[in-house]
Amino acid sequence: MTFAQHTKTRHNVLRLIISAAVVLSACSSEEGERAEITVDAAPSLPLVTLVANQASNNISAFMINATSGVLAPVAGSPYPAGGTTPGGIAVSSDGALAYVANQGSNNISAFTVDPSAGTLTAVPGSPFTAGTTPSRVTISPNRSFVFISNQGSNSISALGVTATGGLTPIAGSPFPAGFTPSGITCTPNGAFLYVANQGSNNVSGFTINGSGQLSAVAGSPFAVGTTPVGVVISPNGSVLYVSNQGSNYVSALAIDASTGSLTPVTGSPFATGITPAGITISPNGSFLYVANQSTNNVSAFAIVAGTGALTPVGPPVPAGTTPTSVTVSPDGAFLYAANQGSNDVFAYRINSASGSLATVSGSPFTVGVTPRAIATAGHP
Repeated sequence: MTFAQHTKTRHNVLRLIISAAVVLSACSSEEGERAEITVDAAPSLPLVTLVANQASNNISAFMINATSGVLAPVAGSPYPAGGTTPGGIAVSSDGALAYVANQGSNNISAFTVDPSAGTLTAVPGSPFTAGTTPSRVTISPNRSFVFISNQGSNSISALGVTATGGLTPIAGSPFPAGFTPSGITCTPNGAFLYVANQGSNNVSGFTINGSGQLSAVAGSPFAVGTTPVGVVISPNGSVLYVSNQGSNYVSALAIDASTGSLTPVTGSPFATGITPAGITISPNGSFLYVANQSTNNVSAFAIVAGTGALTPVGPPVPAGTTPTSVTVSPDGAFLYAANQGSNDVFAYRINSASGSLATVSGSPFTVGVTPRAIATAGHP
């Protein structure tokens, strides 16, 4: 049994218990049926935030206060990264596993995450071999595969996830990418993978087969702006967004659901602050946020339903020094920005109606030295 199968079985049992409770309380009315679907579709996710600190070679772990958004350090934090110069981090969609790309030691560390306490435990055999200078990491939605962008070898490592969370190379891995690949992400249905190539100013697109092997989609690579670094896909899988550091804007590209090919959205690109880096989307797909490194702030956008175009939500809000990565809480209530120049994390409350940001009381929160990446469950 793989880790994904084990986790799916556990969640199925939980869903049966929850659904039965809802049916007993709501009977078989139309309202009761809707309530059952709502509960089943949103199992409780651990409110854990993880930060990869490049210069201190460790991982800061926090629990999110669901009411206030305040970050509380987890017992034992920070944890050794398991390698040197950790630069990328991803947490599985169920919050059970975390993977860290270690640029200096050319490997990837694997951890299990305690759902209630947020503590990290290294997976047996961790760290696992990656390519040269692994930069970013993403996990397939079914938690069966892990993909890593290797900047030094211009490739993507594809690894299968074992029952314990360990990693094994996929046949044919590594797969060629463009020059200096960076941000990497999968579509929500697990059909396609995209990576931003910093050195060649484009995005490589791949189909993912059932074994985790990659094949270039027709027309790949696709041109974007200068020095693309961050990528994120809308929750409905229809649009890919790319932050371009050299041209100070976000490219929005429509994803062909059958082929995976990319086409610019009308109005793309959309202006940001200076040197945009990390990029993320709210779980409901309504808002997009970008960390602007040189202007020390975060840009907020509303996503136009149906087209994927972006509309600014007020002026950018202040962050710490050199914000480089952003993530949202699994419930979509809060945004967090890791600031590599001030060694802290800014926290913001997201206005559910407008997408505007308000700084959380007590922010910023101290982390390790040179925080390079931040992630929550399903939101690297």
